[in-house]
Parts: sequence; structure tokens; C-alpha cells
Amino acid sequence: MGLKRRNRINASFSMASMTDVIFLLLIFFMISSTVVVPNAIKVNLPQSQKQTSAKPLTRVTIDKNLNYYVAAGKARERRVSFDQIAPFLRAQYDQEPDMYVALYADQEVPYREIVKILNIANENHFKMVLITRPLK
Repeated sequence: MGLKRRNRINASFSMASMTDVIFLLLIFFMISSTVVVPNAIKVNLPQSQKQTSAKPLTRVTIDKNLNYYVAAGKARERRVSFDQIAPFLRAQYDQEPDMYVALYADQEVPYREIVKILNIANENHFKMVLITRPLK
């Protein structure tokens, strides 16, 4: 008779505290995972305000056919090979150390092509701006 009473008492076990611990661990790992990923390439993104100060701007454009174009200031874009981009940017930097490099890339351009330009900017410590179009 005493054995049957013990089985009835141990049959009810509450999982509420275990569930709380699992949810706390889940939240902890979700928050800590966003902090772990470092940015290898630092990019200065443009800020949207009523007025923005215009810095000397050098442009690199990649069209959907993977043609590269460069221009400085108000000059018209000229087509160049990939190997000519870094020397062009260095020459512009020598003339204007406060310049920003604006990257215009067609939405169909593969990401690896954009990273190539970002690597050039990163290696030479250029300030980079990625140009996008506003949402309609």
C-alpha cells in the first residue's frame, strides 16, 4: 500500500521551470550571435538629412555587362579595365585626400564584383559610399 502512494506523488512533474531556462538560453544565443559577426570592410554610408555637405566625389560604375567606368568631380565617365581602377583612384586621392569613392553598381552585378572594388578601397584606406536609388 505504501508503494502505490509514492508512484502517485512522483507522477506529476512540472516542466515550467525547464521551459523558462530553454527560452532564456534561446534569447541569449540570438542576441549574442548578432554581436559576433565583425565587418571586414568599413563603409561610410550617406546620411539623409535636409542638407548634406558635398565632399569631392570620385565615381566607379559597374554596369550589368560588367563594364567598369570611372570619373572624378563633374567629369564624364570613361570606360576602363579593372586593372586601371586602382591607379585612377590613387591619382585622384593624391589630388584630393578628402575624397569619397561612390560605387554605382547595377542590381544584376554579381556581389563578387562589388567586393573587388570594396577591396581596392579598403587596401588604400579610401572612404567608400555605396549609391542606391530610393524606394518608390
